[in-house]
Amino acid sequence: MSQIVIPRVCAKGDAFSIGFALGQVSATSFRERVLISDLFRALDVLWRNSDYLRELESAARAAYPQFVREIEGLAAGLHQRFETVFLWNCRGDLRLSGESSPTAQAIAGAGCTSLLIPSRGDEPAVIAHNEDNVAEFLGACHFVEVQPDTGPAWNSFMTPGTLPGETFGVNQYGLVQTINNIRPDDLRPGVPRQIISRAILSARGLGEAIEILKRKDRASGFHHNLGEAKTGRLASVEAPASGYAVREVASPQAHANHLLSREFEHITQTINPSSRDRQESADRMIADGALAGGPEAILFDEDTPIYKKQDDNSSTLATSVFKLFPDHVEWHVHASPNDRDAIIGVMNIM
Repeated sequence: MSQIVIPRVCAKGDAFSIGFALGQVSATSFRERVLISDLFRALDVLWRNSDYLRELESAARAAYPQFVREIEGLAAGLHQRFETVFLWNCRGDLRLSGESSPTAQAIAGAGCTSLLIPSRGDEPAVIAHNEDNVAEFLGACHFVEVQPDTGPAWNSFMTPGTLPGETFGVNQYGLVQTINNIRPDDLRPGVPRQIISRAILSARGLGEAIEILKRKDRASGFHHNLGEAKTGRLASVEAPASGYAVREVASPQAHANHLLSREFEHITQTINPSSRDRQESADRMIADGALAGGPEAILFDEDTPIYKKQDDNSSTLATSVFKLFPDHVEWHVHASPNDRDAIIGVMNIM
């Protein structure tokens, strides 16, 4: 098995400059892995120049113009038209025809599994996460370290051509976020979920992050795992377009890629068999005490599998473990079970 490299990239400046720097490093991957994909081609045919896409852009510019400016910089760095990159960043907000189509299955396979582990005694709270996506993105992702002219510094894992925030990250206020894809059938015009996730990376704490997820003008949504280092609080927030459910985490729990809260029993959602299996297995392993071996004991499980090997259509691109201390956050990013601590770091809290 070849070693997967996750380059670290630094960016700073205003919103456009940050986006431009991030686009430059992923221009080749975007051209060779995104633009030729069945998913992008389907999005392009169905939604380019559509009124619906223009509504998403209008909502994004009205709510968070600075993050649309980052996408404008991203497009310039990628050497692509803005609409092309914005379309890609709205892929989760747009319907595709046929749940069994290859494009729909590509979205379904972009899974992820997260663990939230409250502090115990002298042990810090932990958020750990498998970032799963299409196998074509292996070796094409970056760990970005950003210092904006305004707002907190933040770090995030970034897939090609995508505004950071929808994977895993941490900011200078000690706010940690990991994201799990969900597929409820309640999409509507509004602020794209990539923009919402990016906004949370600039939030000043858990309370502000939750207020962002309470917005009623969201186009779609994710499941957000949130942690605040100063207080050690952890929250699991399911946030489809039509509502939100906030759960403060008092005992270890896992989340895969479907809504679990009773508040959303009325919403039709697509539950991929992999998501159901990973949720059931992680819950069982937690109950059986597997966390005594650390979060990796669950996230590296290859029987279910929770950890998806490189030869799967959907693969685990990286595994992150964030430890939340009162004055700093430590993180470890594993490229694979055999290549641990590919990236380690500390974020001191403002």
